[in-house]
Amino acid sequence: MNHRSPPSWPLLYGAVALTSLGTLLLELSLTRIFSVVFYYHFAFLAISIALFGLGAGGVFSYVVAAWSGDLYRKLGTLSLVNGGLVLVAVLVVLGQKESIGAGSLTLIYFANALPFVCSGIILSLAIGETIERVNRVYFFDLMGAAAGCILLIALLDWFGGPATTMSSAVLFAAAAAIWFNLAGFSTGRLLSVAVGLVLTLLIGGNLKYHWIDVRYAKGHKLENEQRVKWNSFSRIALGRERDSGLPIIFIDADASTGIAKFDYNHLTADNLHDLLYQGPGIPYDLRPGAKTLIIGPGGGWDVARALASGSHDVTGVEINPIIATTIMRKEYPGLSGGLYLRPDVHIHVEDGRSYVRRSAEKYQVLQATLVDTWASTAAGAFALSENNLYTTDAFRDYLTHLTDDGLLAFTRWGFDPPRESLRLISLAIVALNEIGEHDAASHIIVGREGGRRELEGFGAKDTVIIARKPLSPADVERARAAIAKAGMTAVYLPGGGENNEFNQLLTAADPVKFEHDYRYNIAPVSDNRPFFFYTVQPRDLLAYFNGTSSGAADYKINVAVPLLFESLLVSVVSVAVILTLPPLVLGTRLPRERDVLAFLLYFLFIGAGYILIEVALIQKFVLFLGHPTYALTVVIFSLLLSSGLGSYFSRRIIGVYSGRLTAILLSISILVCALALVVSWIVVAGVGLPLSVKIAITIALIFPMGFAMGIPFPTGLARLEAWHAPATRWAWSLNAAASVLGSVGALVCAIYLGLVQTLVIGGALYGCALLVLMRDRARRPCRNSA
Repeated sequence: MNHRSPPSWPLLYGAVALTSLGTLLLELSLTRIFSVVFYYHFAFLAISIALFGLGAGGVFSYVVAAWSGDLYRKLGTLSLVNGGLVLVAVLVVLGQKESIGAGSLTLIYFANALPFVCSGIILSLAIGETIERVNRVYFFDLMGAAAGCILLIALLDWFGGPATTMSSAVLFAAAAAIWFNLAGFSTGRLLSVAVGLVLTLLIGGNLKYHWIDVRYAKGHKLENEQRVKWNSFSRIALGRERDSGLPIIFIDADASTGIAKFDYNHLTADNLHDLLYQGPGIPYDLRPGAKTLIIGPGGGWDVARALASGSHDVTGVEINPIIATTIMRKEYPGLSGGLYLRPDVHIHVEDGRSYVRRSAEKYQVLQATLVDTWASTAAGAFALSENNLYTTDAFRDYLTHLTDDGLLAFTRWGFDPPRESLRLISLAIVALNEIGEHDAASHIIVGREGGRRELEGFGAKDTVIIARKPLSPADVERARAAIAKAGMTAVYLPGGGENNEFNQLLTAADPVKFEHDYRYNIAPVSDNRPFFFYTVQPRDLLAYFNGTSSGAADYKINVAVPLLFESLLVSVVSVAVILTLPPLVLGTRLPRERDVLAFLLYFLFIGAGYILIEVALIQKFVLFLGHPTYALTVVIFSLLLSSGLGSYFSRRIIGVYSGRLTAILLSISILVCALALVVSWIVVAGVGLPLSVKIAITIALIFPMGFAMGIPFPTGLARLEAWHAPATRWAWSLNAAASVLGSVGALVCAIYLGLVQTLVIGGALYGCALLVLMRDRARRPCRNSA
């Protein structure tokens, strides 16, 4: 190949880091935009597009390598073109005005894959042509990705989704300037700087004039948005209801929460009826003036209900700072009459479950009304729709934070037959048993707001009340009267009533058998498998989607399951394509030795293993660190930083002894399994510690394992280079393709096996890589270099 030796290794490292940073920034910011413009489950698609593009880029790097000309000039050109491809990708996504079909989905896929193909070509060529320092090049590749993880959160908070995505184009232009500088091509360098400046001005102007922005979402035009702000896990818009004109907060252009405004010193009879005689108001009729904890208060309706009942001590725990702080307390407090600024209302910005776990307080009412995590976080596909609020472990925490006369009140969507609300009963049965209360039927009330039309449409609202101690006859009669006054249906009351699914489950001699035989999956879920919302068994998917209205609330959730399996199929196909395409296209330029081809499986195993471990750790540490953003940032940053350092020192550690790589792979499997054994205990025991201490513990737990996980890839590349140098780029693309498979496979494992089991499977894949290495050593005993 015609290229010059790099005149400056630091410049080359910088170009690699900028490319990696821009690529990760583009990938994760697209997950946010996909979640807003389409639905949260399309975040899976963004991740798969990115990883597939990177893998395909590794394949096409062979074609680019054969082009005549200076290597660094080619890399500069590709990087500069990539900046333009980013803008094309953004415009294609934001230009979708209607619900996407097969044609538009294909356009979106290929338009968004192209920037990642370019990045894959650039990184593959850079690594392949600097194999003598692959450990350091890979170190800066990982450092760029780690920096992107940190920068992503800041940029989304400051500038929003479209501007964050476009900022990756600026980074590609900066990388292009460095590549052209390495090539000694001053015209290209100046052009890259000029393009970077133009892109920066475009982003600045767009922040003011919104030329490139989200105007359509979920097939509808966005209107009446008064204020819009993004963060790493949501796009929050303040607007007005179309009919009433009342203020409302929209989350990712889909879910919404109204803003409550009342004069609590002069409440009218209509005010009291609206607040206390709807489903979520029933617990306050049973416990007027209660000391209250509200999880996910949003615009304050549940807070208003507590105050209307006479409460003077209301605590709200809202995970979204834009809602709790920016809108309700700083910029628009007047819309709620200063509700969150009242001295008897205490608002905390935190994950509700984490707050409960560390709190020493006890409450008479603990409430959560339609609290969901449908929107993807910046972790994209890593987040899916897990919710630590709805698990048996969570319910046990809630019950132990109630006074003896305390009540839990959870409102979920009701259907016929019931799914979500009935699953709440399953959780309650287990949690009550764990605290010594074995007659769940005497602890529970279920009231339904809505009739047949709602049951067959978007969903009725089922409020499930769970008492810490058995409900008294007076409580039951008061609840019966309140439900009747509200015009609701008493679905279940202790001591009798309709012989429906709620009654059958609560009075079943064997609740586990009832849950197993039930049409939907209503089995209790734990912190290890916190996927409360997925109520359709895989065997019933086809029948469910053929017979359920797409307008139903749980359709939005369960539709992600077939999409998940479709993504898994696409991932398998993508790996197959990347395995077979190079031999078909390039023929004799690739190795024909079966031993070398077999060794490529090593890169598949470590690629899939790495991503499985990463996904499982992010999920497990959400509860411990108290926020999905903290888990994403701390876990990925720690893993990439430690892996980068492992890569940097890999040659010094391995040296010329291949036996040391065997020991490293074995140690990874052992460390992962050891962490799997203790991580659940650590999460429970340490959740009440200060955040800084929890971050330090997380880093300390991840760092040794991450350091070891950074060694196998560059060491394996160096080993492969000694046999057949061109195959190193194929190995790089296979590693990326395995990440596609692993990212989706991790979600399948987490849903159907559990997070700890997913972690163990990730460690086992490193064991599979060890077997490949041992096979190679047995067949090539004369080779002892790493």
